Amino acid sequence: MDRVIEKKTWTKKRILTIVGIAALAGLIIASYYYTSGGSKLNVDTERITISEVKKGVFQETIPVNGIVLPETTIYLDAVEGGRVEEKYVEDGAVMKKGQPILKLSNTDLQLNLVNQETSVYNLLTQMQISRNAAQQNTVNKLNQMTDAESQLKEAERVYLLDKHLYDQKAIGSQEYKKAENDYNYYLQKKKLTEQILKQDSVSNQQQLTQAQQSYEGSQNALAVMREKVGDLIVRAPVDGQLTSLDAEVGQNKNKGERLGQLDVVGGYKVRVDVDEHYISRIYAGLKGHFDFAGKTYELIIKKVYTQVVNGRFQVDMIFTGKVPDGIRRGQTLQILLALSDERQSLLLAKGGFYQQTGGNWIFKVSKDGSTAYKVDIQLGNQNPDYYEVLSGLEPGDKVVTSSYENYGTMQELVLKGK
Repeated sequence: MDRVIEKKTWTKKRILTIVGIAALAGLIIASYYYTSGGSKLNVDTERITISEVKKGVFQETIPVNGIVLPETTIYLDAVEGGRVEEKYVEDGAVMKKGQPILKLSNTDLQLNLVNQETSVYNLLTQMQISRNAAQQNTVNKLNQMTDAESQLKEAERVYLLDKHLYDQKAIGSQEYKKAENDYNYYLQKKKLTEQILKQDSVSNQQQLTQAQQSYEGSQNALAVMREKVGDLIVRAPVDGQLTSLDAEVGQNKNKGERLGQLDVVGGYKVRVDVDEHYISRIYAGLKGHFDFAGKTYELIIKKVYTQVVNGRFQVDMIFTGKVPDGIRRGQTLQILLALSDERQSLLLAKGGFYQQTGGNWIFKVSKDGSTAYKVDIQLGNQNPDYYEVLSGLEPGDKVVTSSYENYGTMQELVLKGK
């Protein structure tokens, strides 16, 4: 006898079909949810930082470190090489100008001084001999001049007498001509003697001038040589403190080698390292400040060293007012260096959000404070506390400034805990 078989309602095939359709629908819904810009994340307000955008005074500054140095440092170099014979002081000594620091010996230099002195003395002796000879020669020329004048007078007397007698026809023409010739001869001889005496005087004066110049040149050379020998004793060029002395007795020092340094006491400067990124914006006259012992002190850039080493360059800053009491050489100061003047700007507190957004967007809190949503912004300059807002926000806006590291691609934050 045939039996009717009852048809099942929930077959395995039907169940699998329904599950597949449901999974596909869920995938479509999830895909739409996460790609439609509506991704949200619940955030506890106690774990984030919310800051208010405000209008205020802004100045672009950068933090830099500086080392306190003496305002003036004088380096001691060996003007002449030699062997260290004696040290008169040690590191840290307070020196007076001209006070000896150490003594060098140089036998070659000292021998050259002796030779130079001998040369000058020989030259002086030769000058004296030449002067005496010139004076004797002048005396001889003067005697010759006296003889010529005497002979001329006698010849003139005879000539005038014979001329008178010849006019009176008391003597013959032969005797008269002889007297006339003698007179003309002694007249020419006197003129020649005068010329020789004049030339001799000029020649003597020239020789004396040349000898004097030669002597003065030798004296100057001797003075220079004595000064070089004197430089073997290294002395303090100014009042100050000897902060380093690299020399030991018996040690040989070459000419120009560094022996130490002397710091002028009473003034300080600060040598500051700056990142090369700012080299085009750093110039003499920029100001900075730092806090020390509960007070703020002002500095100003005096000199910029444009040579870049390991990505950094240096500037020297000096105090514009009182120097802090208790400051010491080698001390490190943390300085805020101003790159701009103060101006009114829209200010946004600095925070960890910048690492994820690069300053291109931020989560802005809604008016009711229940959510925070992404808005595009543009930031300008910065200082250690604030960014300068150029666009995208208004005074009074509240934004999330803490880190966005855990927010992924969220478009909106749901703020909980209020």
